[in-house]
Amino acid sequence: MGGPGGMRGHHRGGRIGRFLEHGDLRFVVLALIAEQPRHGYELIKELEDRTGGVYRPSPGVIYPTLALLEDEGFIRPVTGEAGRKLYEATDPGREALKANQAGVDAVFARMAEAAEGADSTRPRIARAMTNLGMALGQRLSRRPITPDEIDRIVQMIDDMAVAIEKT
Repeated sequence: MGGPGGMRGHHRGGRIGRFLEHGDLRFVVLALIAEQPRHGYELIKELEDRTGGVYRPSPGVIYPTLALLEDEGFIRPVTGEAGRKLYEATDPGREALKANQAGVDAVFARMAEAAEGADSTRPRIARAMTNLGMALGQRLSRRPITPDEIDRIVQMIDDMAVAIEKT
């Protein structure tokens, strides 16, 4: 697996190349899908979790990788709960994974090592804050928003701030 270079994603400190070399992500994603059918967001979250929050690939990295794996015949879409598009590994995908298992295991070992040394507190909180900001942005972009709705949103944020201070 892989050669020189590295994949880009959101990460804290250093280059992501210490986990992934060129081409590694393809087989790492395939391995995660072979474990169980997953959709793109689940893959992003799983990679973040496995690195202790040090690496969180962007959708702009994951979805083209899924498209490539599908084009190669290594995965196929299946309909999951609520109509979400899940991917499952195909027999050719499992064979390709078997041929590259040593490299995948090495990447997972590097991820586990990083997770052990990672302080996952800040990345997890940053992700939650980003989610809150996105939810607020989406709600505020839908019109109309009433003064009562604004008051409720402000109150929820204020209540959350108080609860956090007491923690």
